Amino acid sequence: MGINGIMMQYFEWDYPADQSLWKNLKADAQKLKNVGVTAVWMPPAYKGANGATDVGYGVYDLYDLGEFDQKGSVPTKYGTKKEYLDAIKTLHTKGINVYADIVINHKIGADEIEKVSAKEFNQESRNQMIGDSKTIGAWTKFTFPGRKGKYSDFTWNWTHFDGIDWDQERAAKSIFKFAGKDWDSNVDAERGNYDYLMGADIDFGNNDVREELMRWGQWYTEETGVDGFRLDAVKHINKYFFKDWVRKMKETAGRDLFAVGEYWHWDVNILQDYINSNEGEVSLFDVPLHFNFHNCSKAHGNYDLRTILDGSLTRVNPLKSVTFVDNHDSQPGQSLESWVDDWFKPMAYAIILLRQEGYPCVFYGDYKGIPTAKVKSKKKELDKLMKLRKLNAYGAQHDYFDDPNCIGWTREGDEEHPDSGLAVVLSDGTGGTKHMYIGKQFAGCHFSDAMGNAKYNIKIDDAGFGDFYVNRDSVAVWVRKEN
Repeated sequence: MGINGIMMQYFEWDYPADQSLWKNLKADAQKLKNVGVTAVWMPPAYKGANGATDVGYGVYDLYDLGEFDQKGSVPTKYGTKKEYLDAIKTLHTKGINVYADIVINHKIGADEIEKVSAKEFNQESRNQMIGDSKTIGAWTKFTFPGRKGKYSDFTWNWTHFDGIDWDQERAAKSIFKFAGKDWDSNVDAERGNYDYLMGADIDFGNNDVREELMRWGQWYTEETGVDGFRLDAVKHINKYFFKDWVRKMKETAGRDLFAVGEYWHWDVNILQDYINSNEGEVSLFDVPLHFNFHNCSKAHGNYDLRTILDGSLTRVNPLKSVTFVDNHDSQPGQSLESWVDDWFKPMAYAIILLRQEGYPCVFYGDYKGIPTAKVKSKKKELDKLMKLRKLNAYGAQHDYFDDPNCIGWTREGDEEHPDSGLAVVLSDGTGGTKHMYIGKQFAGCHFSDAMGNAKYNIKIDDAGFGDFYVNRDSVAVWVRKEN
């Protein structure tokens, strides 16, 4: 019997740098399976420039998964390579897939400086040169002395990058494009050309680079046995690159692998163009839907809930949409902070977990809390919603998006999942009742609110309709009550 998929992002930005995450994830595997998690997105596993304190996005050595004494530490922020592989194996024994975080847009923490001719460019308009050519001191030579050539003898120099944001000669921070280089094409048009993001920007037009990233990906896929990938910062990388990369990894693994990209943009048309460019090999996180949730939570009742799905990837391409409420980038204190207020979190999660469209991702920071930002755990509510997705959210869906402050939908259930079916009502106002069809098969049955917010049970009439209600600023999920 198949069950609905749930991905969990098992980390948040401020997770303690105590090398415990891999061990904690391994210990959590059975609990995650019990509540319905079917896949885990693990944070970047390779050594970052800041060693044991690096969140993982300041990539230094892609081949060092917590195995070599580099950047002042053998383990990464999350643990050692052995602990990483042990966690993956344990998740696999529980039937949980593993998605690796792939960060290949840039490198940081070079071992040596090279003198390179470069031109300075406008931070806000990347096609506008603002200075004469000059020789800069660029941190671009990566030799990985701690690894000593194990797994790969490929070393990086300035020719493998398009530019950098630091001139060691003058101790100056700016954006410098190397002589003879062009920013990569087919990237996001923000700031004119959004190839450059941070550090030493990898040149995807360089054949040696492309071949090395293919070799590394094959090594990583075979070494870890992961089931898919979360692709970082895809708006900054040539939009055609990952089509070939993902296909090569599938060929290497000899099986299908899932891939989802992080393309941080509010315009669903741009997301659609990226998906089409990759011929469907890459799904995308539904960033526009996240912004809808954020805006609704800030409006405190002055938002038209009938439009909550408008402009979302889930609305126009549900099969390639990975839905989320918040993540490590949107959490408090981050550069892309767009946190969904706590009062609306249960409603937002009900939308991504209990509807038929999209592949939902639950955020560790919501599930476990974020102590540094005083964000409390919502484990109690999320456990209920995830179990409802696992057990009840099946069958035909009927929408009742007919009131600006109170919307609902039903799922009729199916024969494959005994006792499945549910009705959802949510309100960002005074609450209300919705007369909704859930199926004639439930005629005469009593339904109760699995969330515990609605006090009184309701009865389904002979035509398969029920009057499902919800209280102020809350969500009610109605399921069949055992008689």
